[in-house]
Amino acid sequence: MPNSNSQPAPDQARAFEKAEMDLLRESLRRSYKERFLMATRLYKIQQTMSKAVITRKPYISK
Repeated sequence: MPNSNSQPAPDQARAFEKAEMDLLRESLRRSYKERFLMATRLYKIQQTMSKAVITRKPYISK
């Protein structure tokens, strides 16, 4: 049965903390060039997504 309140289970919280620390350690191993390239890639994706317009065309069965 899932936990009824909004707090995650203690073991799940520890798993999240470990995953977060692993990601931080991995990011510290990257060079400045790799960090710059990743940041520019994320910026370009963010710019593209902010300009995106969602349109809906109704499905017409033939």
